[in-house]
Amino acid sequence: MIAPATSIGHTYDVVVVGGGPSGATAAHELARAGHDVALLDRAGRIKPCGGAVPPQLMADFDVPESLLVNRVDTARIISPKGRHVDIPVGDGFVGMVDRDVFDEWLRERAAQAGARRITGSFESFERDRADRLVIRFREGGSRSGQLRSIRTRMLVGADGALSRVARQALPDEAAKAQFVFAYHEVIASPELEDEHFGAARCDVYYEGELSPDFYAWVFPHGDTTSVGTGSARKGFSLREAVSELRDRTGLHDVETIREEGAPIPMKPLPRWDNGKDIILAGDAAGVVAPSSGEGIFYAMTGGRFAADAVHAALATGDVRELARARKRFLRTHGQVFWVLGIMQRFWYSNDRRRERFVRICNDRDVQELTFEGYMRKQLVKARPLAHAKIFWKNIGHLTGLARA
Repeated sequence: MIAPATSIGHTYDVVVVGGGPSGATAAHELARAGHDVALLDRAGRIKPCGGAVPPQLMADFDVPESLLVNRVDTARIISPKGRHVDIPVGDGFVGMVDRDVFDEWLRERAAQAGARRITGSFESFERDRADRLVIRFREGGSRSGQLRSIRTRMLVGADGALSRVARQALPDEAAKAQFVFAYHEVIASPELEDEHFGAARCDVYYEGELSPDFYAWVFPHGDTTSVGTGSARKGFSLREAVSELRDRTGLHDVETIREEGAPIPMKPLPRWDNGKDIILAGDAAGVVAPSSGEGIFYAMTGGRFAADAVHAALATGDVRELARARKRFLRTHGQVFWVLGIMQRFWYSNDRRRERFVRICNDRDVQELTFEGYMRKQLVKARPLAHAKIFWKNIGHLTGLARA
């Protein structure tokens, strides 16, 4: 049951703005630690998302397999010339979730841990005479909703890539955010499989016509399928690209269930906290993996790290604890983000390089290390010989010594 807002006389320990994977995880962790938490989230919001979740997420965050709508065992990489490489997942699978169901489960878990759910849209924050945060929001989430207020000791901004919390609390950092704009169409899954659709296969298209600087995709979700693309290039028509992809794959006449679009951050912000009582998490902090656009695992990890930092700051009174969330995240995942960022900037820059990139993906060492890294969410360091082989293969492709 979603409760109405508490009166201004009550002061929460923490208000979390945004009920996606990051915010819901932060609220759950903080409520479980015994804090008085409010989770403020808009009603009816579904983020455009491929919906892939690695086994590490399910283990780290105790997510039941019952939330999975599909288990993918193969990724097909398709080049501009139509060459394709099938990369088997190996032992295990990549889980697929529908974000409307998945996010609501996370929010409800936070509520069961003790967080108070409030339906509303964040407007701004102010400070009272005691210099305590006062959160202003529209009840129900609509612009016509009644303006309400709640007071809090700490604020977690997990309100997405265009975070209002970030723009008010950290305007200089928010202005440095880098985005890929994503758009997808959720369609009814075809009844029959063919060369363009596999019920347990994710298809990834690297081609300038479908995305000049990112990729396009067909991701099966059981009864439904996500067909989408992304790009940071202004003027590029995402809708036209998805229409072209659906034409090519025979999916144009399949029922369209809904259409969604949103910005996806591509680089962690240089700062996540105001040094006092506000911290960012998830898309608001910019924690989506470059190259792949994977965000759910990193959002939940960022939410957990933000919660740990807030808990420490509340327990000790030392607000320097807030800055440790970003340091901890980059210490754990910064190297992966750096490598993926280089990959995206180089290999996605034109179709000639994309063709070579797909050729590299045909290498068994690359495939095995890629999925080991994906499954475990870290660079695999246990096989130095394989890394050395991949290094020299990359040099060959970078210099053009290897034939595409």
